[in-house]
Amino acid sequence: MKLTKMSHACVRLEKDGQTLVLDPGGFSEEDAALGADAILVTHEHPDHFDEGRLRAALAADPATEIWTLGSVAEQISAAFPGRVHTVGHGDTFTAAGFDVQVHGELHAVIHPDIPRITNVGYLVDGGKVFHPGDALTVPDHAVETLMLPVMAPWSKLSEVIDYVREVGPQRAYDIHDALLTDLARPIYDGQIGALGGTDHLRLTPGESAEV
Repeated sequence: MKLTKMSHACVRLEKDGQTLVLDPGGFSEEDAALGADAILVTHEHPDHFDEGRLRAALAADPATEIWTLGSVAEQISAAFPGRVHTVGHGDTFTAAGFDVQVHGELHAVIHPDIPRITNVGYLVDGGKVFHPGDALTVPDHAVETLMLPVMAPWSKLSEVIDYVREVGPQRAYDIHDALLTDLARPIYDGQIGALGGTDHLRLTPGESAEV
């Protein structure tokens, strides 16, 4: 499987000539969702869900489909009947040849005064890749490649390190990094690499790796 890191939380997975895109939001490239056979969206926040970009991808290819939670599906499903599928924790499905399990129910706590919204994570091909969205969800399944939300308003570095330890992946690639400055990256890289207990890796936007 080929994994391509796009900007922020967006990831493209390619296998057997098909492409699965996760979280092509407003912080990712304008064309991040184009050419996808299937799209997965973890939650409704604009850095993960950009309605215009999803509509453009669906309009460009009448075979493209989306799997997401209800709050996102209700915003676009009427315009694309039969192509937007609502999922929740515990669901399993196949999208563009990828087997997907849904894990998680709530977004991480940003502040106690801010109501929590729904957030789901996606475990792809039996644990080859896990993208948790905006939560530190630990799936009940071994994970080879963890897409690690490395920096967010709802987390701190110690929590990120403990999350890597708890999931115990073979490797962890940074996502959710658009707000992480170049000055801070060596600090995060050093601490997570030293304390996380796994290979901590980073791809620049557009860079790919085989997983």
